[in-house]
Amino acid sequence: MVDQAVMLCGGLGERLRPFTDSLPKAMVDVVGRPFLEILIEQLVEQGVERFVLCTGYRGESIRAHFGDGSSFGAEITYSEGPTSWSTGRRIHEVESMLDETFLLMYSDNFAAIDLAGLFSRHAESGAKATLTIVHKPVGNVSVSGHGVAYSRRRSDASTHVEVGYMLVERDPTFDVLDGLAGSPDVEFADVLVALSDSDSLDAVEALGGYQSISDPDRLELTREFMSPKRILLVDRDGTINEKSRPGEYVSRWEDFSFIEEAVDAMAQLAEEGFEFAVITNQAGVAREMVDSDELERIHQGMVSTLDERGIAVRGVYVSPHHWDEEAFDRKPNPGLFYRASQELGFRLDRVVYVGDDIRDCRAAASAGCGMVYITSEGEDGQMPVSRMPQWTVRTFCEAMPVIREFYEGFER
Repeated sequence: MVDQAVMLCGGLGERLRPFTDSLPKAMVDVVGRPFLEILIEQLVEQGVERFVLCTGYRGESIRAHFGDGSSFGAEITYSEGPTSWSTGRRIHEVESMLDETFLLMYSDNFAAIDLAGLFSRHAESGAKATLTIVHKPVGNVSVSGHGVAYSRRRSDASTHVEVGYMLVERDPTFDVLDGLAGSPDVEFADVLVALSDSDSLDAVEALGGYQSISDPDRLELTREFMSPKRILLVDRDGTINEKSRPGEYVSRWEDFSFIEEAVDAMAQLAEEGFEFAVITNQAGVAREMVDSDELERIHQGMVSTLDERGIAVRGVYVSPHHWDEEAFDRKPNPGLFYRASQELGFRLDRVVYVGDDIRDCRAAASAGCGMVYITSEGEDGQMPVSRMPQWTVRTFCEAMPVIREFYEGFER
């Protein structure tokens, strides 16, 4: 597992003016603290212990805020250079500080990543660098059966962009850097082009998209996304309402029966500022046992009834697929979690999902959110490995203290 990150934070941030008139871009405020602090916190939570900050423009403010990193659970060292330095030069200057494998970060992008999964993919592929990419109609990264192709220029022929969070093999990458004309005064993007030309790149897609502070408009969107939100994700059948018998489905609103204890718990949480999003599999639609229009009527009735109790449901996310379809939106796959995160604007690693099926637990682990597993069986040995907290309880009410504690921990 990688435990060292190199963060490029020396640029002028000209597109972010006037915010960068007196601050480096990485230090611009996002919900009460510098954006760079949010990135470091994210990586520390996933096991990164040591950081090399490559500073330039007004770098003294970064050093003054972070010091040696001990206040942030990290060990931080610095490489300072003039604003004229290229990204290739900045990385060249820290070669002696680097581990054999390190994480290279930009200081203006945030993506929901699973660092352990990224590392496993990187180790298995044998690539000299593994990029984290997101889908965009006009991009500079193409992924195909022939490998990963990287370009300095964007075009509609490429469907992804890279957003940092790249795992880099030090020695072969510096061999490429040192061999470029004009080295080390080149951009690191030139290194990626050379690695691409030699089929030495791999890539992992960040399916939850990304946030950026590269310009004022994006900064405001990122501030909203990063603001703490008490959004609780909830399964439907067996969690909010009584389940039908195996192989059957709730096919009419008249047959929908709330679990009163669960509704009471949701109402209490709602009084404390919680809102809810429902994520549910409904294979009865694909099996033609539930009419899609009637399913919509069921959910309208559910949302309306809960609203009468003061319980705000921000969205109902449904997979109508048959399990044989292996759809990305069907739990235990995390597709609906990513969709809810993007539409409602919340970090998946700052929310909890409540459900009563082991597939719920697997979906939550894949999405990178916390999990409350409601089961009458007690502790369950089938719980998936997750970097996020998981709790096993017998009732929704029993989960309320840990739910409160989880959300309050990010509001302090």
